[in-house]
Amino acid sequence: MNGLLRSLLFAALAESTIGFGQQATVVKPEHDLTQVVAEAQQAQASANYRAAAEYYRKAVEMSPETPELWANLGLMQQETGDISAALRSFGEANRRNPSLYVPNLFIGIDYAHSGQPMKAIPFLTRAEKMNKTDPQAPLALGRAYFSAGRFTAAAQELERAISLDPKLGPAWFTEGIARLDQVEVDARTMSEEGKKSPFSYDLYAQSLVKQSRFGEAASLYKSQLETLPQPPCIRSELGLALIREHDPQGAAAAFDSERSAHSGCGLALLGQARLAIDDGDNDQAFQTLSELWNRDHGFFAANASVLIEGMPQPESSAFVSRVATADSAVLPNAARNAMLAAFNQLGYAAPDASIAAEDTHSAPSELPRGRTAEEYYASGQFELCENNINTGPKPLNAVHLRLLAACAYFTGDNRTASVAATELRSLEPHSIEALYWSIQANERLAFQSLARFQQLDPDSARSHVLLADIYQQLERFDEAEAECKKALAIKPGDPAAMLGLASAYLSNKNPKGAMELAGKALEQSPDDPELNLIMAQALENQREYDAAEPYLFKSLKGKPQMVPRIHALIGKAYAETAKPKEAIEQLKLGESSDVDGTLQYLLARLYRQVGDTKDANEALNRMKLIKQQREARGIKRVEDPDLSPVEAVASQVSTP
Repeated sequence: MNGLLRSLLFAALAESTIGFGQQATVVKPEHDLTQVVAEAQQAQASANYRAAAEYYRKAVEMSPETPELWANLGLMQQETGDISAALRSFGEANRRNPSLYVPNLFIGIDYAHSGQPMKAIPFLTRAEKMNKTDPQAPLALGRAYFSAGRFTAAAQELERAISLDPKLGPAWFTEGIARLDQVEVDARTMSEEGKKSPFSYDLYAQSLVKQSRFGEAASLYKSQLETLPQPPCIRSELGLALIREHDPQGAAAAFDSERSAHSGCGLALLGQARLAIDDGDNDQAFQTLSELWNRDHGFFAANASVLIEGMPQPESSAFVSRVATADSAVLPNAARNAMLAAFNQLGYAAPDASIAAEDTHSAPSELPRGRTAEEYYASGQFELCENNINTGPKPLNAVHLRLLAACAYFTGDNRTASVAATELRSLEPHSIEALYWSIQANERLAFQSLARFQQLDPDSARSHVLLADIYQQLERFDEAEAECKKALAIKPGDPAAMLGLASAYLSNKNPKGAMELAGKALEQSPDDPELNLIMAQALENQREYDAAEPYLFKSLKGKPQMVPRIHALIGKAYAETAKPKEAIEQLKLGESSDVDGTLQYLLARLYRQVGDTKDANEALNRMKLIKQQREARGIKRVEDPDLSPVEAVASQVSTP
């Protein structure tokens, strides 16, 4: 029996025993009911939950008006897996006493598990109000909101569960996924409402940097330098992209331009420090970094990793060691610790592990008199800007919410930034800037939650596989590979890890690696549909279409939502092996998976091969319609030549 059920059962047993003196005499002598309950307790203690359920069934027959007995019966039925019976019993308990915690909690949990989150939410909301110390109610409520697609509400409830139990791994994981899904929702909304805005272009340029497409990112940044309004720090982002593109002179000019414009963007200082490091002038770098640290501790801690991103490994390791041994007269100890903590997240362990464990933030700064939030923002003092707004009059108007979102995000307070963006969106439903800050803050929060989830169970193969799946969905294939390899190091031969690594290899343009690993996994599970699909795709990538066919047909036994795509792959294999009629038949079965018109184009070509001009023209018309609809939605893949600026956000983040 799990800990939650056990604790709730004992609580419910205590409640039901209290009422026996009043209720038992209604039907039978009190000692008979007491004996039945004692038998139930004994059966439960020996883990014989079916017997315990039978005893409680007798007990409710003897005293049907006792809600606690119905609740205990429901708990035993829950434990034996008879969820429909448990729901009925909890419903009886709730009808007789709506203020009992256990029935409300489990009715909500069971509705959520049965795919009815909207029915679950009222019961779980009541349960949370009844018991403010049990993390299970907000955890279940957060999951129900998540299933209902209310991702912001889900994250708030999951945070509440975490505040009650910081070691609650499922809450950290689900919160991370909920925030990633909110990022996707916001990105798609931006695709529809503001895909040509500078904020949209900035997000797209950031996604290009993540894909190591630095030249394209730099060109996009340059195209937006004169647009207004524009996201802050765009010149510094240009400079950082130029560093990665090996153009230090262009980068220096971009950072100088940012500072000469009297921008408070600390990225310019970080960029100048990076140029000094690359030139071997660590003293100048530390001087610049000390200036930034004194300006805003939170910004420094949140962005210090920029200093070594993309730096060759020998140089980055040497710089990390130099930071670890820096004298406090050269670099303040707290700044050094903040940098080492940031570097550790990139896989660079500090020589002294205790250093990175120290607190990297000082106490909140006191507010000097006579300065406005806008002035603090302009001078790059984002923590003071946030404090000024938070201590000012309420409610906040749109101007201050916009400023609060920016200042909170820059000083590392991502939760406040997310909340401010949500409130701004409620005041200005079509605010592109609100979407921009929501995307930025929630993405950070998501990865912080997922990192915390992994920390709670660092040696679990399962946690590495889950994180790999997320990285795979985000198209961060190197990270997905790394997580799967960690899982296999912990648990060699783990089927989920082998499947994940083979999938990552395939996505990362390594079909031979995918084939080798899938082949090993198929020796253990020759009929596994997902493994067969990976093997088939890898073979098709190698143009071995005949060899791919048997794997494709085995993969048809997998998830129903994948079947159309598999038919499309079979059709492609037939088309490449001179079987046009069979190919047409399969492609028609796979038409629903055609997201960009390529299947319709292939169908048109095949129809022409068999002399069917009419159907060929109709297929071409369908191809054009799909492309038009796709462009209207603003959802395009990064590989497309006519790229929409926010496609990367919409395509790189999807629900696992």
